[in-house]
Amino acid sequence: MEFSVKSGSPEKQRSACIVVGVFEPRRLTAVAEQLDEISGGYISNLLRRGDLEGKAGQMLLLHHVPNVLSERVLLVGCGKERELDERQYKQIISKTIKNLNETGSMEAVCFLTELHVKGRDTYWKVRQAVETAQDSLYTFLQLKTKKSDARRPLRKIVFNVPTRRELTVGERAVEHGLAVAAGITSAKDVANMPPNICNPVYLLEQAKLLSEQFSSLRVESVDEAKMQELGMNAYLAVGRGSDNASVMTIMHHNGGTPGQAPIVLVGKGLTFDSGGISIKPGEAMDEMKYDMCGAASVLGVMHTISKLNLPLNVIGVMAGCENMPDANAYRPGDILTTMSGQTVEVLNTDAEGRLVLCDALTYVESFEPDTVIDIATLTGACIVALGHHASGVMSSHNPLAHELINASEQSGDKAWRLPLWDEYQEQIESPFADMANLGGRAAGTITAACFLSRFTKKYNWAHMDIAGTAWKSGKDKGATGRPVPMLTQFLMNRAGVETEE
Repeated sequence: MEFSVKSGSPEKQRSACIVVGVFEPRRLTAVAEQLDEISGGYISNLLRRGDLEGKAGQMLLLHHVPNVLSERVLLVGCGKERELDERQYKQIISKTIKNLNETGSMEAVCFLTELHVKGRDTYWKVRQAVETAQDSLYTFLQLKTKKSDARRPLRKIVFNVPTRRELTVGERAVEHGLAVAAGITSAKDVANMPPNICNPVYLLEQAKLLSEQFSSLRVESVDEAKMQELGMNAYLAVGRGSDNASVMTIMHHNGGTPGQAPIVLVGKGLTFDSGGISIKPGEAMDEMKYDMCGAASVLGVMHTISKLNLPLNVIGVMAGCENMPDANAYRPGDILTTMSGQTVEVLNTDAEGRLVLCDALTYVESFEPDTVIDIATLTGACIVALGHHASGVMSSHNPLAHELINASEQSGDKAWRLPLWDEYQEQIESPFADMANLGGRAAGTITAACFLSRFTKKYNWAHMDIAGTAWKSGKDKGATGRPVPMLTQFLMNRAGVETEE
């Protein structure tokens, strides 16, 4: 889809469709008033007749409005003007894009980016409109034999900005929005792929394909033989019951100066998690193909920052593995010696993500990183704590935690910080090893982070639990691509990229 920005009056637009807003109750926005005036009150007469109230998300498509050059005018309900917030704005954009795609309008000029959204500028409104539009039109059809595409799909949309001086910032917002959307799509595509196709080797192959597009990107990998040599026994134990070999994929984006300490992103890549010997219930087990969404988000972020060519050194690690029950699978009661030398008593083989991550977090010490962030669908407890709206953030470094939360607010990709106090460490003590891989029901998200914190003493570190936000269930089942927007914003901030007017 093609996006652009322009600044102009609605009556001068010659397009397949003009999109304007109507507030509740039946109040025309300034742009809609201009159209109403040149049409001799045509629009306001329809509203008085009760055709549209202006409730958020209502749509009314008009054809051949008098004296208007465009073929169609789409009136979009925007709710009460004073109540228009970020969430409602994105919902309105999403419904508008879907509606346009179904009406045969192959191009449109959208004036919704001129709406006043509390505390948000033109850059934010245009970038969010681009990201939301791409998200709304996303489909995963790679494995369907019959594709039901729209007959005349929306191909081009122009977002209007209030003044010509805002064109530059609008163009920058489009560029950034398209880059983020490309990363989200990469993350969704790899996460939605079924586990009989998407295994740890497949993750490596996708990274290599990405590196062919961008000269800044270099890919290497660590196979099981190398893991054995390095003493990554916890990582290896998790994959021991699977016929699919474990592979750790490492992507280097060399955009910064030589010698600049890298920022490292480590993604949990369990391409399928049966639970192992501590097998999961059968219900919704198909969704455990999404246990690699941490790795998928790392792939997505690396795509975005390469597309933007951010002046940073960033290393993306996808810790690929599969957890299956087998005669050779690891067991509850086993004691594993990690790459760090610390020992772990296995209480439950379904607490496997932290065992893969702990060795990956030790491995990345060799990069002498400035910052390390791990991203994982780690605990169901995070869904209990935060639902499906916010990702959990935990960190032993306050400035880093604040940076991440700030990036979540800027990007609209919500996150919430949970504590990481020493008191929680007691829950993972073991009488037989240095620690256990489970801390009990209480504060399960936090105790999982406490476990990981024991392997991150040599750098500034944060942990993101995305178990509640990485995918949706039910009729809208599919990966969300989160937290690509938030992590990208964090890196853009670190790079000093201008993201405001």
